[in-house]
Amino acid sequence: MCRRYALRVIDLTGQTRLMVNADLWFPSHFNIAPSSKNPVIVAASDGNHLKMMEWGLIPNWAPEIRKLPRPANARAESLHTKPMFRDLLTHHRCIVPASGFYEWKREGTRNLPFYFHRADGTLLTFAGLYDRWQDPAGETRLTYTIITTAANELMAPVHDRMPAILTEDGTRRWLSGAPLVPTAMQEILMPCAPGILEAYLVSPRVNSPAVDDESLISRL
Repeated sequence: MCRRYALRVIDLTGQTRLMVNADLWFPSHFNIAPSSKNPVIVAASDGNHLKMMEWGLIPNWAPEIRKLPRPANARAESLHTKPMFRDLLTHHRCIVPASGFYEWKREGTRNLPFYFHRADGTLLTFAGLYDRWQDPAGETRLTYTIITTAANELMAPVHDRMPAILTEDGTRRWLSGAPLVPTAMQEILMPCAPGILEAYLVSPRVNSPAVDDESLISRL
C-alpha cells in the first residue's frame, strides 16, 4: 500500500529523466494523505507537465461520487481486469513524484511508522493513473491513484505491498503513451531493485494527517 508520502520542494526541471515543464509552484509537504491535492506529472505533445490533482481516483463515468470508493492505490496485477483502471492504461498514465513514503509495521499492539526513501537522496517516481471527472456544476476535477506492487526484500518485513517505483527506462516507457502488453507492464511495475531504498523508524506523530512538518522524516 501507499497512503502517505512526502514531497520536498525541488527543481523538477533539473530532473533530466523527467523532462518536466514546471509551470506551477507548490510547497513542501511531509504527510501527504488521500483527498489532498498534489503535483502529478503527465505527458503532452510539448513535453511533460506538472498538474495539480486530487489523490483518490474518480472515474469519468461516475454519475456522482458521494458513495463511490475513491481508490488511493491500484494493484499492478489487476489493472487490465478492473474497468476503473483498464481504460486509463493507454492515455491516462502519470507519474507521482515523491521524496519518500511511509508504511506501518504491526508489533504487538503498536503500529510503528517507517520512512522509505532513495539511498542517494534523489526523487522517487511512482507509477500512477489519472482521470477527469466533471461534476454537475460543470467543474472538471483531475484525480489520480498510485499503483502498488509486491514488496521487495526491504519492504517485506514491514508490509507486503509497496508503490511501483519506476526506473529511468520505466519512466520513459510509462509516459510514452504507447500501448503496453502485460509482459511490458510486469517489467515496468516490478518491485524496486535491492539497494535503491533505505528505511528507518520515524515519529508516531505522522499518524495524524494534520501534522505536516519536516521533523516527520527525521530518524528516531
